[in-house]
Amino acid sequence: METLYNLLPIIIMFVAMWLILVRPAQKRQKATLEMQKNLKRGDKVVTIGGLHGEVDALEDTVVYLIVDGKTRLKFERQAIGRVINE
Repeated sequence: METLYNLLPIIIMFVAMWLILVRPAQKRQKATLEMQKNLKRGDKVVTIGGLHGEVDALEDTVVYLIVDGKTRLKFERQAIGRVINE
């Protein structure tokens, strides 16, 4: 029983770290994957590299963006960082 009391602070520390660090990161990752899955033509997006563009076409793992009104670029879906709501 004494061993359990000695281990209790360590167990509490690991649970707290999981609640503070790991769980929010998992939620953010799930939200990002959902956003990338729900992209549609016409969405204004920002890539993880900071490039702003508009979704022109979608394939399974690829997104085509129109940049500067005329330049068409091909990106992996995973490279889309966020959708801009205007």
